[in-house]
Amino acid sequence: MTYLQNTAVYAKLPEDISDRWVLLLDPMLATGGSAIQAMQVLVDHGVQPSKILFLNMIASPEGLQNVWKAFPDVRVISAWVDAKLSDRCYILPGLGDYGDRYYSG
Repeated sequence: MTYLQNTAVYAKLPEDISDRWVLLLDPMLATGGSAIQAMQVLVDHGVQPSKILFLNMIASPEGLQNVWKAFPDVRVISAWVDAKLSDRCYILPGLGDYGDRYYSG
């Protein structure tokens, strides 16, 4: 799996971010691509991976594996780990289209 490099369009972080613990929140962890990119932005700004807590409601085993391969020291807290990803990288059985549910679409 490959990830896009330097795709952050905007990152405004406190000047002392490297001294802080960071809670990184995302409702779903599918492939891990966006989470890994967000973690990389934090690391690029001096945050130690061991001080990043990644919290989500639902995760896939593949996404967890990808995150831990890229950042083994990041702590991940998931309310639930579903069975797998589909061939289209959707979490199965998943929550349906979370974006539509969240944004009333």
